Amino acid sequence: MAVQRLQKLGEFARVSPALVERAKAYASTILCDVAGRRGSLHGRVQPLAPSMKVAGPAFTVEARPGDNLGFHLALAVARPGDVLVVDGKGDLGSALFGDLMVTQAQAAGLAGLVVDGAVRDTNELIERGYPIFAAGRNPAGPTKGIPGRLSLPICVAGAPVNPGDLVVGDADGVVVIPRNDVEAVLVAAAKKLADEQQRLKEIAEGSLISPWLDDALRAAGVISASESIL
Repeated sequence: MAVQRLQKLGEFARVSPALVERAKAYASTILCDVAGRRGSLHGRVQPLAPSMKVAGPAFTVEARPGDNLGFHLALAVARPGDVLVVDGKGDLGSALFGDLMVTQAQAAGLAGLVVDGAVRDTNELIERGYPIFAAGRNPAGPTKGIPGRLSLPICVAGAPVNPGDLVVGDADGVVVIPRNDVEAVLVAAAKKLADEQQRLKEIAEGSLISPWLDDALRAAGVISASESIL
């Protein structure tokens, strides 16, 4: 009975695998911009190595500072493809996880770990290459006595995260897109990426002033309606 009850923690609607695959085509910067510049985690949550990337549905965990019992339970019940998103309150007094837990996460098929807390065994984990985003590093281990909360809405490093939301992380950090907004955000991301590629082409051809700059300067009162810097 206990096993069945705990397994139900993983029963929630997730962003679809097809949308996750589409999201992998875009940098976190593009997704964050078209999502209204919302959903980014505080800059303290960074990849252990700049090459690390992650995308997948959020499996949410709230942990008490310095205790990873709930983190362990999440590893046991999360589903392949999930990104474990752990609200460790930004505490860096001890590590919430290290090589053993990452080995388990990888073996379970999880897409990656995003933790607002500290990690240890850093060199080994960087060499492994498995996607890990954390707020810092500390050699001290955690306790295992407080259950935490799983599969519930949480706030991680300043960003709201609901179970099943889309999580995308890369060298610039992590952004979370609400599950119901993902399709529209990806459509907008495709347009923004095309616009940026067009602008890069224009710069290469000698157009060194952004075409929107006059309008923005007028709106800010820097130049008059009859003036132009173009």
